[in-house]
Amino acid sequence: MDKVRQLIKRWLPHSLFTRLQPAYHYLLAFLGALVHRFPSRDIVVIGVTGTKGKSSVTEILSHILRSDDKKVASLSTIQFSIDGEVERNLFKMTMPGRFFVQKFLRQAVTAGCTHAVIEMTSEGAKQFRHKFIELDALIFTNLTPEHIESHGSFENYKTAKLSLAKAVENSSKRPRYLVANVDDEHGSDFLNFEVEQKLPYSLKDLKLYTLHKDGFSLVFGDNTVRVPLIGLFNVYNTLAAITLAKALGVPSEKIYSSLGKLPQLKGRVEKFRGVLADKRSATVVVDYAHTPDSLTKLYEAFPNQTKICVLGNTGGGRDSWKRPEMGAIAEKYCGRIILTNEDPYDEDPMKIVNDMRAGMSESAPVKIIMDRKEAIKEAIMDCPDGGLVLVSGKGTDPYIMGANNTRVEWSDAEVCQALLAELS
Repeated sequence: MDKVRQLIKRWLPHSLFTRLQPAYHYLLAFLGALVHRFPSRDIVVIGVTGTKGKSSVTEILSHILRSDDKKVASLSTIQFSIDGEVERNLFKMTMPGRFFVQKFLRQAVTAGCTHAVIEMTSEGAKQFRHKFIELDALIFTNLTPEHIESHGSFENYKTAKLSLAKAVENSSKRPRYLVANVDDEHGSDFLNFEVEQKLPYSLKDLKLYTLHKDGFSLVFGDNTVRVPLIGLFNVYNTLAAITLAKALGVPSEKIYSSLGKLPQLKGRVEKFRGVLADKRSATVVVDYAHTPDSLTKLYEAFPNQTKICVLGNTGGGRDSWKRPEMGAIAEKYCGRIILTNEDPYDEDPMKIVNDMRAGMSESAPVKIIMDRKEAIKEAIMDCPDGGLVLVSGKGTDPYIMGANNTRVEWSDAEVCQALLAELS
């Protein structure tokens, strides 16, 4: 279908192609559902949207539901899973094409899954990838500026997200659930729809929470839950999953027990530890943080620790406004900074890095190493004993994208593990 679209784009005037795009996307969405016999009608479908935390909430909620002996399918930026069969997401997009999503749901139904948890994006909504998916529920995490150049404005970006809540309101399913983080200034807007259950969540729901070096504790009444995830942002992600799980009837004791056994989330504050040849201990963290807000929260999750930060953090041709801001954030929180290549696409990668450098002072402790592997290696070699290397921007992204849509296979996690072994 992409080849057909590119052919049409080549021959049609740009203005006409732009006007026809919504109809094209809508038709594909309908055909995808028709070919796969509208599978969302036969399974509980939960959407997860927001600027940050979508993948984490998808994985946490799926884990909780499985702990209640439910057969679960999940689709996220990280991976696709159908009843325990896991496949890495290699699409370089969160919501693949309409035919893929509908096929995924049909396979989940065929496998006997009762629930599907799907990460949903503004770009996907803009292209109608959510159409003809009958939603039972939507979780909203938070909203900060992203994809502004693609959507044209923050308001357009927000409107695309809100269209997912509207899809729940329009769903034929009953009951319908809307779950929203009301500590976020936009949260109440995602509850402003006619559904059976509107479920706000907030830190105020907790009697107490405590952040630890290796996780956090939540206190609900007389219950204390220790969760092996790091950072306040993951407190919110966990609250989102708990809120809907309880509404779906999962017993509290099963929820709390399952959270204590939560596996490390791939590419989301994913830790790797090693002891180098000279006996220095080093911890490397791989994370997807690629917005100013998420980068700040990542760095704040590791207070009072020496941080060497490796970042590229802005792909070519998009959201160039945030580049100097990301550089300034790195200077504020990091003991040393290495700027490197990420996904330049058709833009000069050196220009992207220089745009980030422009947000720092002249005296900033920064190096530019364009080879991403060499940048990570340098950071590990420079890491003081007990220090921390933070590699941000890609998470589980499977490729480094270059000019003319060329791609190089990549895994930050695999590279970090291999370098720790090499330098040990």
